[in-house]
Amino acid sequence: MQVEALPSSVRSAVQSHRYGGRRIGLVPTMGALHVGHVSLMDAARRECDFVIVSIFVNPLQFGPNEDFECYPRTLERDLQKCENAGVDLVFTPATSQMYGSGAESIVSLTSLTRKLEGRHRPDHFDGVTTVVAKLFNITVPDKAYFGQKDYQQQLIIRRMVSDLDWGVEIVTCPIVREDDGLAMSSRNRHLSPADRASSQILFRALSLAQNLTQAGSESPDAIADRMQQLMAGVQGVEPDYAVVVDCDTLEPLVEQPERAVALIAARVGKTRLIDNQILRFR
Repeated sequence: MQVEALPSSVRSAVQSHRYGGRRIGLVPTMGALHVGHVSLMDAARRECDFVIVSIFVNPLQFGPNEDFECYPRTLERDLQKCENAGVDLVFTPATSQMYGSGAESIVSLTSLTRKLEGRHRPDHFDGVTTVVAKLFNITVPDKAYFGQKDYQQQLIIRRMVSDLDWGVEIVTCPIVREDDGLAMSSRNRHLSPADRASSQILFRALSLAQNLTQAGSESPDAIADRMQQLMAGVQGVEPDYAVVVDCDTLEPLVEQPERAVALIAARVGKTRLIDNQILRFR
């Protein structure tokens, strides 16, 4: 397994493996890898001939009061997980290599990035789209793998790829959950035992939404209201939103659709968690 820190070295490695129609797969990460990340690597390994994982804690996607400095950095363990998963190359750039002095360019979408997470984390998605655009330019992948847990993020990246005519297939992999239903996240390690118990309300709210959808008796708005009511009384949980919206636009639904997505975000203790569930109405 190669480990490279320089974009030029990654480009050279990619070029040497492109001959003969070999497919390049990219798994972008911020490190602190867990089973969810490994599932993305496994999917890339099954579908591609040369698998790249990027490990870069991207400062552009953290707000001034967010956890950039304390975001977990576990490079040695991460590299071992990558090797065990059969990754071919790990890209571990420094911030100075990704954003040179005087850099001014930002990749920004005009609508999807301003909703839900975008309202609660201004400029967050500009940081995401900018770093992903740079990673695509450096690695030139045929496929890139993202987790469904960050539903809005993968939707935004799909839109960016379509709008800018990138020849990259975006593959969204299923959420990997812990035994109690909590979606795998690098931030879960920050939860105290009490917070961990309280955090189960997110999965319970999404399960309620799924059950109500299958029963067929509630509108999307009513389901969202039921989710919000369930979360409201849990000590130590501060909900940001719990909504049922269009899968492609994240807009409110006027009529009952065939499918929708329930999206939820809450601060549990000092840790902010997000989760989601695809809902099928008929």
